[in-house]
Amino acid sequence: MPFALPDGLPGGQFLSSGPVPLWSSDDFPDDVEVLWPHLLQELRGRGLVPLLCGPGSLGRPLGLDHVDAVRLEEALAADFAEYRHRRLPFWTDPTSDLTPDGTEPWPHDPGPPFDRWPGQAPRMPATAADPTPGEAASSLLAGLVDDAPFGLEDCRLVLVPARRGSDALALLGWTAEAPLPLLCALLRSWEDRFGAQAVALFGGELHVSVTRPPVEAGHVNRLALEHVLSTADNIVDDPPTPFPEYATRLAGRTSWSFWWD
Repeated sequence: MPFALPDGLPGGQFLSSGPVPLWSSDDFPDDVEVLWPHLLQELRGRGLVPLLCGPGSLGRPLGLDHVDAVRLEEALAADFAEYRHRRLPFWTDPTSDLTPDGTEPWPHDPGPPFDRWPGQAPRMPATAADPTPGEAASSLLAGLVDDAPFGLEDCRLVLVPARRGSDALALLGWTAEAPLPLLCALLRSWEDRFGAQAVALFGGELHVSVTRPPVEAGHVNRLALEHVLSTADNIVDDPPTPFPEYATRLAGRTSWSFWWD
C-alpha cells in the first residue's frame, strides 16, 4: 500500500500511473459534503490532498519546478499590460460590438479601474467569523450536488500525496486548457492569502473553496483582476462579464469557479 488510508472511505483502488501513487474511489462518494471535512481533518498531517476529479482529468504531470519558476508578480504585471492593450478599445468605446451573429448584444464592459498593474490583493487576516476549511469546502460541494452540473456524477474522490492543493493539480497534470504553471502559482498564492483550496475539477471546470475572502472594494477589484488574468473563459470570453459586476459578486464569496474550453 503506497500510503495509509483514513477510515470511512468508500470503496476504491490505488492507481499506478504517473510519478506519484494516487488513490481513487470506484464511484462518486455518497454524502461527499459530509465526508469532506472529515477527510481534511484526517489527512492534514499525512500529506494527502483530497480532490473530486472527473474522468480524463489526469494528464501528463507538471513538475513542481515549473510552478516554482513562475515569478507571479512579474507574470501578472506583464499579462495585465498585454491584456489591457488588447481590450482597451472595447472598454473605452461602448458602441464596440463583440457579439457573435444571432445573439443578444453583450453588456458594455468598462474593464478594471486600473491604468497599470495594481499589485496583488493583500492577504486577508483570519477572524473568528471565518468558516473552517471543512465548512467552506462542504458548502461548495453541497451547492455542486444541488446544481448537478454536467460531468459531476462521473467524478471520483482522489487522494494525492502533495503538500497543498495547487501542487496536487500540477502532479495530476490537469488536462484542461488552463495555463497550468500560472494557475498553480496563482492557487498557491490564493491558498496563502485567502485560505483557498481546490476542491473539484472536471471537464474544464475548477471549483475552489475560500475561508478568508476579501470584502473591501479596493481589495476585491485587485482579486477580480487576478481572476481575469487566470484566462478562465467564464470570466473573460463567454461572454465577457463586465468587470464591476464580476468584482461585486466576488466580495465575501467563499467559493470561486473557473472553466476553460
